[in-house]
Amino acid sequence: MTRDQICSDCAVRHRALCGALGDEELTALNGIGRRRRLRRGEAFAWSGEPNGSCANLLSGVLKLTAATPDGRELAVGIQYPADFVGQPFAETRDYTITAVSDAELCVFPRPPFERVVGDHPPLERQLLLRTLGMLDDSRRQMLMLGRRSAQEKVAGFLLDCAARAGSKASRAYADGPLTIELPVSRGEMAELLGLTIETVSRQLTKLRAAGIIATPGVRTITIRDSAALAERAGTA
Repeated sequence: MTRDQICSDCAVRHRALCGALGDEELTALNGIGRRRRLRRGEAFAWSGEPNGSCANLLSGVLKLTAATPDGRELAVGIQYPADFVGQPFAETRDYTITAVSDAELCVFPRPPFERVVGDHPPLERQLLLRTLGMLDDSRRQMLMLGRRSAQEKVAGFLLDCAARAGSKASRAYADGPLTIELPVSRGEMAELLGLTIETVSRQLTKLRAAGIIATPGVRTITIRDSAALAERAGTA
């Protein structure tokens, strides 16, 4: 079986964990993977339950939440198409993983996946690289929460959403304003950024008043001036 014949209908195979693998590793993964669809609001996994599977996210957006000691659920991360979902080699789940939109995953049972990883060093290397990338993302998130102003946090979040939107983003014409659908509510955005919902709303209002963004819908954001938004985020 050639590379082109394996998972030929997968829209993210060149960006996902499988992207840098050869035919042997792809064949092994293809043998244990199965498709699963989630409706918006449906959970893929619950915190504290036995860890039975991991997955590649093919479409849609997932939200990771963690329980606080007082019983609250806080959003701690977002996953987009081509992201790897779950924690191989962990016995229990650390986070609840919920579909923010309708989603599709390629799911691998954990024990067989761990055996395939052990038998194929290229797959093990790709998994390590993705794990290190997620660790870097977590460190950047910690830096953002600890050092950035509220305006920088909100602007940076919008830029990140735009960068990850892929084909879901739209422009009326080349180099025109970019319109995206935010993957989370303003309340969930506030949780992720360590802000209050009032502060998030206030910062969006300031960006809109400055002509940098428009808000044609509750979750719809049009970025009119990407350079100005990057400057507000402190990344220009």
